[in-house]
Order: sequence, then structure tokens, then C-alpha cells
Amino acid sequence: MADIAIIGGTGPEGRGLALRWAMAGHHLILGSRDEVRARDAANSLKLIKPGIHVSGHTNRAAIEKSDCVVFSIPYEGLDQAVSDFEDCLSGKLVISVIAPMDFRSGYPKALTVAEGSAAELIQARVPGCIVTSGFQNLSAQDLLKPDTEINGDIIICGDDLESKKFTMELADCIAGLRGVDGGYLGNSKTVEGLTALILYINKQTKSRSTIKLL
Repeated sequence: MADIAIIGGTGPEGRGLALRWAMAGHHLILGSRDEVRARDAANSLKLIKPGIHVSGHTNRAAIEKSDCVVFSIPYEGLDQAVSDFEDCLSGKLVISVIAPMDFRSGYPKALTVAEGSAAELIQARVPGCIVTSGFQNLSAQDLLKPDTEINGDIIICGDDLESKKFTMELADCIAGLRGVDGGYLGNSKTVEGLTALILYINKQTKSRSTIKLL
């Protein structure tokens, strides 16, 4: 089982993924700028599912204690966060679950990223880490319900085959989900962009659908 740090671990998506991966036996470390907030978030997950292994630390401590690092923060803060922790990210697997979006118009709109995608931005800033991407299209609300099965496919992109395989296994260990090889890291742009479309459709249909390949 892996030690997985989630940067942005106190947000709904981060907590939801932490809950599901902890239920599968992984050790989860929630990272936050505020260590007390991180510990409170970890304790809240233990109340939902007693017995799981979840702890809370500062972002830097979480990264240092982990085998792999998941970035689950708003895109606007990604560049600064990666720069702040570049020294301790090198050599680690970094998983981006970020979908760059703008909500100012009242509906989600995919943002253009100079590097191509949020995942590629991380790789460009920290060449010494291995980056994969996935999990952008999941409902945090469903993830936080431990008995809810989420039927969908998680498209995983990355240039390193072993790291991509591990990330796909993280999808497979969540009931109802299947990890799908989405090719090289550059394809992250397409998957990230789909998130805005899915959110718009879900809002119109009052649903929480995700991607399912038939």
C-alpha cells in the first residue's frame, strides 16, 4: 500500500479521493497550509469510515512523508504551489486531478494553459518528477459517500508506463470505476477540458454524471 499525500486535501475533491483510497488500504496524508485544518479534515474522514489510515499535516510535511503526491487545488494556485515545493517534489510521482476552469461568466469554461494542461505545467516546473493526470471528472459529493458506487471510467494520461499503471490501479480500487490508459501526458489537455462540459451538462440535467466508455 502507498503513502499518498493530497495537496488540497481539505477540499471536497481531495477529501473524497482520500476517503476512497484509504478505504482501499492506502495511507493518506492530507496537506494544507493550516495543519490544524488538515488534522480536522482527516478526523472527519475517520468519523465517516472508522479504521481508515488518514492523517493531516502541512503541505510540505505531507509531501515529504509520501510516496506520491496528488494536486487537488484550484488551478489559480498551482503555479505558486509547485514553485514552493519544487525541492521536495523531485523524484516523486505527482498526480494532477486539476481541471483549469473559469466560472466568472456563470457557467464553467475551460481555460487555455500555456504549457498545454495543468499536468504539463507541473512537469515543466519540476522536470525531476513523474507526472500523470486523471480523476478530473468525478463528483466530490459522491466520493464522500462511502457506500455509493460511482460507475465511470477514469482516463489516465502520462509518459511513464509504470507510473500510469499505478495511477490506473488507484482508479480501479474505487468501487465502480475503471482506469483507462489515455496515452501520453499531452492528452491531459483534452481530459481536463471535458470537465467544464460535464459540469455544464450536469447543471442543466441536475445530475452528477461522469465519463463512461462503451
